[in-house]
Amino acid sequence: MKKGTKREILAAAGFIAAFAVWTAAVRFVDVRAIGPQGSLVGFATMNAFVHKLTGVHMSLYTITDWLGLVPLGVALAFAIMGLCQRCRRKHILKVDYSILALGVYYIVVMAVYILFEIVEINYRPILINGYLEASYPSSTTMLVMCVMPTAIMQLNWRIKNSIVRKCVAAVIVVFIAFMVIGRLLSGVHWFSDIVGGALLSIGLVMMYRAVSGLRMK
Repeated sequence: MKKGTKREILAAAGFIAAFAVWTAAVRFVDVRAIGPQGSLVGFATMNAFVHKLTGVHMSLYTITDWLGLVPLGVALAFAIMGLCQRCRRKHILKVDYSILALGVYYIVVMAVYILFEIVEINYRPILINGYLEASYPSSTTMLVMCVMPTAIMQLNWRIKNSIVRKCVAAVIVVFIAFMVIGRLLSGVHWFSDIVGGALLSIGLVMMYRAVSGLRMK
């Protein structure tokens, strides 16, 4: 294994470890009943301050919710690409290595998503349709920050025209920023939910980059 790859894997592991520490802190530090129906929330002082600052904007929540389908569509497109390569090349091991690695990566992301649907760390700052919903980590933040950066890596490798490549990457980066900031400003997540989703996503993306050998350029 190259030294650069080792450093990348260590850096990725560092972000994942930071996510684990942050999650434990959310569970046990400054926990108070500031959520709907007296639900307990970690980092209560910080989260209450940020939530009061942003307020609640359900229109922004709806927009970011629907736009959450975009990364799902991107993931499906790469899955279909891998399937087409498998059919055309007659063997799964002849599929591009980076696509195979991406498939495993998507499985890991989905497993983490399901895990935190089962293990509820805290609940949203507001009721959704009258119900308390788990909110940690922000699943939309995690989905966008996990899928879209890896899409940039794939497209940078596949798009030969440098101007088109840079324009596509710029659009994706703006989309990521809008989704993460929009999710926070909508008021449907605590600030700690966004931070947790970002830490985990960065760690997973860095791990994929190290394993796949692709770069964002």
